[in-house]
Amino acid sequence: MTRARAPRFLVIRRDNIGDLVCTTPLIAALRQHHPDAYIAALVNTYNRDVLDHNPHLDAVYAYGKAKHRGQGASLLRTYAERVRLLLELRGQRFDTAILAAPGFQPRSLRLARWAGAKHILGFTEGAARAERSVDIAVPYGRPASRHEVEDVYRLLGPLGIEGAPGALVLAPEAKLAATLRSSLESRLPAAGPVVGIHISARKPSQRWPLERYAALMTALRERHRARFVLLWAPGSERNPRHPGDDEKARALLALTKDQPVLAVPTVSLAELIAALSVCDAVVCADGGAMHLAAALGKPILCFFGDSSPTRWRPWGVRHELLQAQSRVVAAISAEDAALAFAKLMAP
Repeated sequence: MTRARAPRFLVIRRDNIGDLVCTTPLIAALRQHHPDAYIAALVNTYNRDVLDHNPHLDAVYAYGKAKHRGQGASLLRTYAERVRLLLELRGQRFDTAILAAPGFQPRSLRLARWAGAKHILGFTEGAARAERSVDIAVPYGRPASRHEVEDVYRLLGPLGIEGAPGALVLAPEAKLAATLRSSLESRLPAAGPVVGIHISARKPSQRWPLERYAALMTALRERHRARFVLLWAPGSERNPRHPGDDEKARALLALTKDQPVLAVPTVSLAELIAALSVCDAVVCADGGAMHLAAALGKPILCFFGDSSPTRWRPWGVRHELLQAQSRVVAAISAEDAALAFAKLMAP
């Protein structure tokens, strides 16, 4: 008798860091139900560090988006490398490509077709001609009470995988984490919880004022003997392509010069993951760093602006979520944040 070939899955998610983190329970469940399968992910070079050490994947493939190409890299080269990658994927002969994002995903569908998957599993929203290429279709509807993790996880239903999603999955790069831990112990040897303070936020409505961060850090030092790891996206705020928060970080370090602070500008996503992994708790705005911290199992104090806590709250970890009625992060006071942190860390 000929033994059946193990199935081959390609999970495609091409958007932001937090979105990809929220897809990891789907990948874990797919592995649990198909332990002998070949499971790969297709992501972009910007977010691939989220999956690079994922124990449930056999391979991670990444393509460069034009807007993420490095300085001096031509648009032609970017697209030529993508073609080479898609030809490599064709050689893998995938049985099923999973378009692992909410709603109909025309760009991911195009990648799945170019990769030559026999079947395409994804959400559909209507009767558009392109959607008919999704031959394992899940009708899409987004009730207000559904988290991003739960929404994407519904795609596993046609594969016979039911039930509630599990925890997020993320593993830091071991050497990077060890280096940061050593730096932390040598620079901030005093006792007390290590609190990650992540100050970068993509949307203006999610940016908490520097003076509030400084006041919160003073309160946490006085009340909890906290030590701090200050995290931010490096670069000048005047850089039109990739604005950073160097100026903001310098100003905050000046305001907290008497506090025990280890400054860690995270040049790469892998560095951010490693830095979050050495913290005992994390303070941040809603965004990619928050989801990374949740995937690392960290207690989180998070500030929400105009996004939905129901949809985007930290998944599966202890957290305190603050959101002003105005849905502007700047309206949250430092004292409210300090009280929420005390609640977060209470036994």
